Amino acid sequence: MTRSTPIRRPKKPAPISKSAARAIWLRAQRLDAAEPFGAGPQATPAAIEHLGYVQIDTIHVIERSHHHILFTRIPSYEHAHLQQAQSVDKSVFEYWTHALSYVPTKDICFFLPAMKRYADSSSNWYKSVTPREVGKVVSRIRRHGALTIRDIDDDVLVDKDHAWASRKPSKRALQLAFFTGRLAIAERHGMVKSYELIERHFGWEKRPRPLSEAKIDEYMLERALRSKGIVSLDSICHLQAARKPQIRHLIDRRVRARKLVPVAVEGAGRTEHWATPETLDLPPSPDGHLVHVLSPFDPLVIQRKRLKLFFGYDHLFEAYVPRDKRRLGYFALPVLHGDEIVAAIDCKTDRQAGKLLIQQWTWIGRGEKAEHGPAIDEALHRFEKFQLAATSTDN
Repeated sequence: MTRSTPIRRPKKPAPISKSAARAIWLRAQRLDAAEPFGAGPQATPAAIEHLGYVQIDTIHVIERSHHHILFTRIPSYEHAHLQQAQSVDKSVFEYWTHALSYVPTKDICFFLPAMKRYADSSSNWYKSVTPREVGKVVSRIRRHGALTIRDIDDDVLVDKDHAWASRKPSKRALQLAFFTGRLAIAERHGMVKSYELIERHFGWEKRPRPLSEAKIDEYMLERALRSKGIVSLDSICHLQAARKPQIRHLIDRRVRARKLVPVAVEGAGRTEHWATPETLDLPPSPDGHLVHVLSPFDPLVIQRKRLKLFFGYDHLFEAYVPRDKRRLGYFALPVLHGDEIVAAIDCKTDRQAGKLLIQQWTWIGRGEKAEHGPAIDEALHRFEKFQLAATSTDN
């Protein structure tokens, strides 16, 4: 009879205060340094690689979210830098994470299985698209090169069945070919996408091999640890709950191997968190009093429950809320001062007048005009200059 090997139970979680947890998350997000990725075109792919992805959004009352997120971490950022990364260097590509995002091209192998799943079982949104329609737009691109939906002028227009739909049936055909990995988005002008054959865009002679689901789980865990510092299952698997059992198994293995440490974040209750030992040993940041005007789609803001736990702030995104029911405003931007959210400012860029308009200013938590106002005004001035410099490109 053989004796079974005893299971090593993880140690009791290490307690960590909210202020320490915030410092770790801000360091991981690179919001604790003035110019963490340097300057120039190469800062953009470096930032996207560190963060793992940068969410794209269409709302344009101020600068679009992907440009805003990059500007927050790269003070000298220009639209042309993202265009170069996507269309010239091809160091980033667009695909779906929890939303359409810019992702490092070196990570594309982790997304190829999702493309195949989409091809095997497309969503209800694309049920009306026939293989013939997809084949038609792909063949046209193969013969004539990259195109946008505006280049297709022979469609028989149809009525919209959704506010975000198009009257051109070819739009859904292009989108389906994109999601199934036949086409890549080669360039953007504003929100107008130029589609190209994926092999031709990347110069592939042979398509890379998709990685296994186990490798994808490791990738998601590593991405979260790098960009969040302290992680929970919800923060790793944001809008991908089906992956939780496999990733929890991976976490348990790493805890037993002492590569991860369970931590008890103040106020988290039963919600479990983990970090690497190295993360917990890092010294405090020297630049702890920076001010950032954040996009509501910033990685620090988008996971609302995590934001509330770490910062005590429950952000409201009210663009789709009736005007008379809004509390913070149509497109309120949280303001980070040091390690606190101290205000939410609803802004709008008047591009003709060349001004950033403040629609509503709401103080949050300990935020007050006398203490925080001057530094926020300076940050808004920098943000306005970025807004107006970017207006002419509208990319």
